[in-house]
Amino acid sequence: MSRETDDLAELKDSALLDTDEDLEDLALGEDYALNPEFVSDVIDALDRGDAERLRELLGALHPADVADLMGFLSADAREELVPHLDPETLAEILSELDTEIREEVLEHVPSATLAKAIGEMESDDAADVVDDLEADKRAQVLAAMPEVERATIEASLAYKDETAGRLMQREVVAAPQFWTVGQAIDHFRREVDDLPELFFDIYVVDPSYKPVGAVPVSQLLRSKRDVPLAQIMEQVTEIPVDMDQEEVAYIFDKYHLISAPVVEPGGRLVGQITVDDIVGVIQEEGEEDILALAGVSDAGRDADVLGMVRSRLPWLLLNTVTAAIAASVIGAFEGEIEKLAILAALMPVVASLGGNAGTQTLAVAVRALASRELSAINAIRTVSREMVVGLANGAALAALTGGVIYALFGDLRLTLAFGAALMINMFVAALAGAAIPLALDRMGRDPAVSSVVFVTFVTDFTGFFAFLGLAALILL
Repeated sequence: MSRETDDLAELKDSALLDTDEDLEDLALGEDYALNPEFVSDVIDALDRGDAERLRELLGALHPADVADLMGFLSADAREELVPHLDPETLAEILSELDTEIREEVLEHVPSATLAKAIGEMESDDAADVVDDLEADKRAQVLAAMPEVERATIEASLAYKDETAGRLMQREVVAAPQFWTVGQAIDHFRREVDDLPELFFDIYVVDPSYKPVGAVPVSQLLRSKRDVPLAQIMEQVTEIPVDMDQEEVAYIFDKYHLISAPVVEPGGRLVGQITVDDIVGVIQEEGEEDILALAGVSDAGRDADVLGMVRSRLPWLLLNTVTAAIAASVIGAFEGEIEKLAILAALMPVVASLGGNAGTQTLAVAVRALASRELSAINAIRTVSREMVVGLANGAALAALTGGVIYALFGDLRLTLAFGAALMINMFVAALAGAAIPLALDRMGRDPAVSSVVFVTFVTDFTGFFAFLGLAALILL
């Protein structure tokens, strides 16, 4: 009977495993995006109040996929889903959620449950979540947490947003420089509950708790027990606690760091930053630059219409002013346009091609500034190169489009005016696309935010003026 029971249990476990694998296949497509059918199944289970089915569906997903799922659900559906998440699962999901959605979800989680979930998180993620809470609820959640965890979060929140202090996790693995490999390993095994969930280096510290080196875990495991840590430690790149997170990301990228110690002004070790934190920063900063280049902010999936209007309207108004100034050139040549109507058809082509060329150069320049590849050291050489490229592209396009214009209208003077204007505008577009972001950067302004408006103004103004001015001289 016992053997039959064991066999039955094995079959049952196997069946459950197959079911889990089938659910995982159903949930994600080949591009790791959630399948619409799976999302529909979750919504259906919510509508029916089928808690068991929901647990099966959510259990087949990685926390990041559950966070993605929350973004596809309505606000009401998210509110219904939250009670089905236990504190441990909730902890994993909260750190993956978009900020807007996380703030909404936090409103529906009881303070006691939230306190338990935050207690399961790394200190950096926990501080981010607590920072999103309303003042009243934040006080309730912190009051429900153990004193040590509460003090750790409050210490993290004392640092400015988007600095190393807010990015770091306070849990570190440190050892005195007189320890041997064997002493370190034995100590860490005894204190395993106090170790961070993820770490790559053991920081070697002096008596004042200042890092003097680091021993990679891989090096520790390869070394003999009697070898002193001071003998195998490597030099560390210290991160000041008040350093901007974008600067931290640059250092990690430049020196190929996996982790780095974070130090107070006096040099005392207070935390560490690991590469998984930096990946998020690089993505965040990259998204900000791309959106800023278009004059918009990150609206998110649940942003309100009024907020989106506020973020975009000022730049559109500025663009209206610059466009009006550029259009005033057309009014100055109104008489010439009346005499030769074809000018009205061709002048937008000159302006448009110049605008595209300027945007190409601008994108390259902003990326180079962000990655520190462009600075005062090589600015002249970079701008000169872009000007040559612009002139070469202008010549090639002038020859190509000029041939088409001559074939259509049979007017050599019109072809020459168009070609010369195009070359001038492409040259100026390349100059503006490289020089404007450089100038804004030197003035301490973000070149990604307003460069497009100014570059577009320059190329429109130059395109209209060059073409209509040359046409007036050559044709009329």
